[in-house]
Amino acid sequence: MKDHQIYTSRRTALRLALGLGAATAVRLSAADPAGTPVRPGGEPAPPAAGAPAHAGAGPAAHRLRPMTGQAPHRFHPAPPPVRTRPFEEMPELGRDAMVLTFDDGPDPLHTPDILATLRRYEVRAMFFVCGEMADGNRDLLREMADDGHVVGNHSWSHPLIPPLPRSRIRDELGSTSEVIEKTLGAPPLWYRAPYGAWNRNSFEIGAAMGMEPLAWTVDSLDWTTPGTDTIVRRVGEGAGPGVIVLSHDAGGDRSQSVAALRRYLPALIEEGYRPTVPRRS
Repeated sequence: MKDHQIYTSRRTALRLALGLGAATAVRLSAADPAGTPVRPGGEPAPPAAGAPAHAGAGPAAHRLRPMTGQAPHRFHPAPPPVRTRPFEEMPELGRDAMVLTFDDGPDPLHTPDILATLRRYEVRAMFFVCGEMADGNRDLLREMADDGHVVGNHSWSHPLIPPLPRSRIRDELGSTSEVIEKTLGAPPLWYRAPYGAWNRNSFEIGAAMGMEPLAWTVDSLDWTTPGTDTIVRRVGEGAGPGVIVLSHDAGGDRSQSVAALRRYLPALIEEGYRPTVPRRS
């Protein structure tokens, strides 16, 4: 779904994202912002291979290392269980951990700026991409993966999922996973329903495709363009152990989202938080 379509339909679906409870835990580990995977308890895992710089971004002093460097190129973990609720927080990642997520991209106008800020602070994030956006911006998918970010599935055209037949849900998720796998060499392990609107069919189909469902703890509501100060305040007030923050890198004018990230990311780090991403095992 293109920018104006996402914006006009998002308000009508927003309430479907509310009232979800905590999900059943899955075995997770986290990667620290410097690029070294960390297992529960603080034990470091072997480092992965280095990542190239973005072609248009000039030399940088540091590079994040992708988490997939130690795994076979086409690593396919066992299918996860069929859940009844998505993950809404991840306290098992550590008392200082938070997860930053960005939806609806990749967008050649705003995604590169978000990637540059994350790279500056050596932070990994999760990008839930729409297939129709990813298909035309595969270079940005590669940049995400090269910098160690997690690329997740956000459907092909950003539809409201519950009214759809199983065949359409399967097409929406399957087509997007196919683009990601063809571009990055491995399918996505996480997915997020547009508008946070899940149903049993989406949980079953996502699990059959090897994906876990991820929601959020804090919604920055940046898609409403409330002002950079407001976005920064919402993220700061919602910060806490295992918190998952929802923002957007596409679907409209995301200049406020870009500017807000430049402010709240160093503030979170200064407060002792470690923005990271989950790694399934």
